[in-house]
Amino acid sequence: MPSSVQILGTGQLVDLSRRLRRAGGPRLRQNVSRRVRRAAEPLQKDLQRSIRGVQLPGPGRTTRGGPSPTTRPLRATIAAAIRISVRSGASPGARVWVDRSRLPSDIKNMPWVIEAGRVRHPVYANRRRWVTQWARPTGWWSSTVQAGTPRMRAEIERVLGDVRRDLQ
Repeated sequence: MPSSVQILGTGQLVDLSRRLRRAGGPRLRQNVSRRVRRAAEPLQKDLQRSIRGVQLPGPGRTTRGGPSPTTRPLRATIAAAIRISVRSGASPGARVWVDRSRLPSDIKNMPWVIEAGRVRHPVYANRRRWVTQWARPTGWWSSTVQAGTPRMRAEIERVLGDVRRDLQ
């Protein structure tokens, strides 16, 4: 089930945050934030690619079809809602998450529904006729996060090492 990926409050990040405050370098702090954001961007891109690739096959029988009643593509809308935030204050870290406020009200829970593998919706906005679409639970969120988190952590460790050398 999608939630957020966070690398927060590790001892090194807290120590670095204190040193940056003592050094009084807002430019240095901005540089660290920018580099931490860049470390999280590959995970964000992987998650966006993963949700765009999820297949939602139909119920099995083919009947008449037609254009979608909405103009927004589901997977692209969810991909656009995957965000990154970086904090450098008291609880420094990076976070990658699905921003529900960027999703239309009728699909706010859809990232979690797709992760579970079962999507139930009305047929072409006809609320009297519903269909269930089953997706193979690919773990578009969990498996992608599991694969991308070590790379993100390693990159942040490298950034911390560079900044630590600069501060000494």
